[in-house]
Order: sequence, then structure tokens, then C-alpha cells
Amino acid sequence: MISAGDFRNGITIELDNNVYQIIEFQHVKPGKGAAFVRTKLKNIKNGGVVEKTFRPTEKCPQAHIDRKDMQYLYSDGDLYNFMDTETYEQIALDAASIGDALKFVKENDTVKVCSHKGSVFAVEPPLFVELEVTQTEPGVKGDTATGATKPAVVETGATVYVPLFVNQNDVIKIDTRTGEYLSRV
Repeated sequence: MISAGDFRNGITIELDNNVYQIIEFQHVKPGKGAAFVRTKLKNIKNGGVVEKTFRPTEKCPQAHIDRKDMQYLYSDGDLYNFMDTETYEQIALDAASIGDALKFVKENDTVKVCSHKGSVFAVEPPLFVELEVTQTEPGVKGDTATGATKPAVVETGATVYVPLFVNQNDVIKIDTRTGEYLSRV
């Protein structure tokens, strides 16, 4: 159990049969009346954000999230197959529980599979990936005064905006949290 006075960003709590992660918190001490804690909570299963206030002495059970390294094997229609690299046990997850987390992940890459009490709710890709550009228009010389970008399709099928000097078959580094181009490799 964790009291509302000890809330910090990133802590996960169980509330109303759901698991929430604290995005923002603020201790408020009004001129008159009792102090309270104002929070923004993100439901980790469906992504919804709610605002809730707590008394500083209120207690909530802290939720334990398991993050396990697994290897992405292949997709089979609507199912995505993963393998535990330690026990070689395989699991299949549907597209609804994964969302667009695998947009920048190739087969055989390692991802983190997040679960709470045995039920998987999310897949976290690596923070940075290196992918080959499979399709892009050639950059026009002289168009670089404004730091212009152009769309490029990488080997996973995702589209990333890259600088004009990036060509087809170049390997680029991408930040998977934002989907932004970082550098050429």
C-alpha cells in the first residue's frame, strides 16, 4: 500500500479494479480546509487519462508490472507471436493489445512484454532502432535552406520523415517513442 502523500510520477497503483500509472501529481494546501493531492492517472490497459484527487492519508495498493524481454517471431494474420528468450515458451497476442508498438520492429528483434497478474496489456519496442530505407524520392539539390524533410518508407512498412540527403538503401536510426529520424548509420 502506498499513501497519496508518497505519490511520484511513474508509480502504478490499483484503483477501482483498474491499473493506473501516475503521470502528474500536485500537493495542494489551500488557505483554509484540508490539504489534498491532485493527480492525473493513465489507465495502462486502455490508455485513457483521468484526473482524481486524494486525501494525503488515503492509501492505494501499488500495482506490480512485469516487464519481460521477449523475441518477436512473426505475425500470422491478426496474431503476433513472441518467444521468451529464457524458457523458449511462445505466446500469441492479438493486434488490439499491441496497437502500433511494432511499427518499427523487425522479426527476431527483442521487445519488452508488459503484464499485470499474468495478463499482457502492452508491448514496448526498443527505444532506438536501425532500419533500412526501402523507398524514398531523391532529394532535389538546393532545397535545403529550410531544413526540409521528405517521407521515407522503412523496411517494416512505416513512414518516417527524413532529411533530403537520405537515399534509398540507407540505414537510419529512429526514436520509437516519437517516430522521428535521428541519424544516418
